[in-house]
Amino acid sequence: MFIDETVIAGAIAVGLCLAFLTGFGVFCWRDAHRKNPPKNS
Repeated sequence: MFIDETVIAGAIAVGLCLAFLTGFGVFCWRDAHRKNPPKNS
């Protein structure tokens, strides 16, 4: 049915968004906690 496919597609999209945001947040958190940050500016 259309509703079932829509729910599955929505759940997959939400899962991918959460996985991406989680990975991006962990990357930023680890990058911000470096002991010797690079001085590019």
